[in-house]
Amino acid sequence: MRPPYPPSPERSAELRRRFAEEARSERPDLSVLCLLVGAEADRELDEAGMDAVQVELDGLAGQLPFRPGGPRAWAVAVRDLLGERYGFRGSAADYQRLESSLLHQVLERRRGLPILLSVLWMEVARRAGAPVYGVALPGHFVVGFGPADEQVLADPFDGGRVLTGGDAELLVAGATGAALEPSMLTPADPLEVVQRILNNVRAWAAARPERTDVALWAVELALLLPSHPARLRFERAQLLVRRGEFVEGAVELEGYAELISAVDEGAAERVRGEARAARAMLN
Repeated sequence: MRPPYPPSPERSAELRRRFAEEARSERPDLSVLCLLVGAEADRELDEAGMDAVQVELDGLAGQLPFRPGGPRAWAVAVRDLLGERYGFRGSAADYQRLESSLLHQVLERRRGLPILLSVLWMEVARRAGAPVYGVALPGHFVVGFGPADEQVLADPFDGGRVLTGGDAELLVAGATGAALEPSMLTPADPLEVVQRILNNVRAWAAARPERTDVALWAVELALLLPSHPARLRFERAQLLVRRGEFVEGAVELEGYAELISAVDEGAAERVRGEARAARAMLN
């Protein structure tokens, strides 16, 4: 199956306008942001398709029991529905597919990365009234149910398996070699979730030099978030140069050099050198 390709420039401009507007709203809607990312990645996802995803999420939520109980009862109910009845889960092969980072494709394929499966869990459970949120463990995203003193974690990548404290410690140790800290268990902000999704897309594209188109739109969407690393401008500039857009890339490099010159003049001069080299490629 061929990976998806971005839409027309006109469609892309409209999607980005809406993405920026949603990201800066008082309460950003995670499902909307993820669908806008999906539409930027996949020209086949139109407005009707985005609406259909929302309807399907509503339908799944309607199949959950009414107020099943406390946090553990919620975690079990969502696992039974999504993990066991519908077979949503992940595997190592999913890390090799761009579709695994796109909500509409995850809903269709019932496969995805931990963070996208967690978004699915959260969006279905939230619609049913569950006290649910994302938990950005280092190297592995999971979902949490209930307040901190009653928190129950579930791993959608493993079909929604309900985790013990020891399970969470093993996940963190396996990813980083570090110990589990209480701060790692706090709810993730929707924009943090989206930033992490875009990081995954950038990592996928970085391993595929022929897909600089994907790397570029992922960087440019990340730059539309209210808070983002300044170095993304440097990454965007380098991508533009690699794609043969030498003037725009040089301008972006010069802007980034100006930004960092106050704190690291040596690094700024090296970036200016890259800008000069980019302009020289026009000759």
